[in-house]
Parts: sequence; C-alpha cells; structure tokens
Amino acid sequence: MHRRIWLQSSLALSATWLAGCAGMQKNSGLEADDASHPLAQIEARTGGRLGVAVIDTANGRQWQYRGSERFPMCSTFKLLLAAQMLQRDQQGLDSLQQRVTYPRSALVPYSPTTETQADGAGLTVAELCEATVVLSDNTAANLLLARQGGPQGLTQWLRDMGTMHTRLDRLEPALNSATPGDERDTTTPLSMARAVVALAKGPHLDAGHQAQLLQWLKASPTGAKRLRAGMPPGWLVGGKTGTGDNGTANDVVLVWPHHRPQPLVVSAYLTQTPQLAPAARDAALAEVGQAVAHWFRRF
Repeated sequence: MHRRIWLQSSLALSATWLAGCAGMQKNSGLEADDASHPLAQIEARTGGRLGVAVIDTANGRQWQYRGSERFPMCSTFKLLLAAQMLQRDQQGLDSLQQRVTYPRSALVPYSPTTETQADGAGLTVAELCEATVVLSDNTAANLLLARQGGPQGLTQWLRDMGTMHTRLDRLEPALNSATPGDERDTTTPLSMARAVVALAKGPHLDAGHQAQLLQWLKASPTGAKRLRAGMPPGWLVGGKTGTGDNGTANDVVLVWPHHRPQPLVVSAYLTQTPQLAPAARDAALAEVGQAVAHWFRRF
C-alpha cells in the first residue's frame, strides 16, 4: 500500500520537479534549503528530514539540499573505511593480502560473509573490504576498524585528508541508532560527497587502488531500489547504502551518465521517517535519483 501511494504521488510531482530544475541557473552552486527546492517536496512527503549533495567532477558544479546539516551515516561510512584500508596498503602500513582470523564470538548481526569463516581460515584484508562494501558485512567492518585505530582512527584519517565534518564514534551495530541531535557517527551530505570526490579523483589513492574501490562500489547490489532506481537507463552507478533506526535510509553513489568518464557524486540521507515502510524510503531515494538526473540534463 505504501509503495502504490508513493508511486502515484511521484507521477503527480514529476512536472513540478522539471519546472523547479528548469529555474536553476547554470552556475547555481549551493541551493537554498527552502520549500521551493525540488528536493523539498520529496522531503515533505516523507515526513522526515532529507539531505542531498551532488558534485559534478567534470566541472565542480554542485547542487544541494540541507547539504551542511548533520545526518547519521549508518553503513555509508564503510566506503570511507575501505578507502582507508586501500591507502594503508598503498603506503605499506598494512597488506590487502594479510589474512585475518577471528572467533565466532566476534560476529555481530548481519554478517553474511564473515559468518562463514569464523573459527576457521578467516579472510584476507581485501576480502574483508569487499564484504564490507559489496554486502555491507558488519563484522567485516569491525575487523577492519580494529586494524587502524578504531572509529577514532577513521575520523583522524578523514581530518588528515581535510574532511572536517564527518565522524565515526562507535562500532557496528551501535552506530546505527540515528538518534536526533546525536552527532556521533554523523556526516553532512556535502562532507561525504567531497570526501568521495577526493578519493575517486584526488591524490589520496593511486590509480590501481582507486580502480579497486570503484570495482567494489559497482558490484554492490544493496542500492538497486534507491538512487540507482531513479537514474536513466545506460547510466552506470556504483555506491554504498546505509540503513538505521528512526526510519533512516541513505545512499552514496558515483554516477557515470552514459558512461561519461567523469562521474557525478551523489550523497543522499533520509532520516526520522519511522512511519514509512522500508519500500517507501527506497522509493523516496529513487525519486531523489530522478531529480538529480533532471538537474544534470539541464546543462
């Protein structure tokens, strides 16, 4: 029922989105967070809070809604964690081929890959990264965090990289509590998008390690019904989702329109929607994907 009502409302608002996007200037940069924003209408219908940031890596053009407000990261932090582990391999601080063994007592809920190797041969760091990004394996993320200083180690790495508004404080699954006003384990849509741009384009990872990160992101199936579902056919998408308490559903993606070499980076965070069914949250993020495509096609 939730899904049918949402889709009917989506059709009714498509023309409104197009009109709103058409009114934007080419170099609009950061858009005001007000009721006239095309994304504000999606937010209003969820009854929650939505934050979105888009960066076109070809020219630096940006579009945002609540881009500087804090949102719970949930599992979207795993993209950053995998990138950190790739950089550690690049710098000789760790090795992707190092095998990690762990007891069954280390397992936490939702660990589809690591649960098969507990009390056994374990997994390599590369395999833990893949499980973390592709399937969002929670134990894999915790095992990786244990290798680089924990949540504070990831936060400090982000600070050293120039990312000042993203922080990780807890392990899985506690970091998914998404309590309003709690700044632990939060980011802003702009902070996350800029970090992803720096990792995908900047000097922090060499070409080989960047390619590995993108391969994992493209292989992840978890976002099939979120931002990716709203993108036009032929647009290549890879990304990392996050889901938490208090009606929280997130998606951070790189999008290659018609296989253009330079991707768009999109970070979308939806929270405080406990009244919605999971399918309705997914549908809201799919609408965000559609709105982003409308925005991009203006230029």
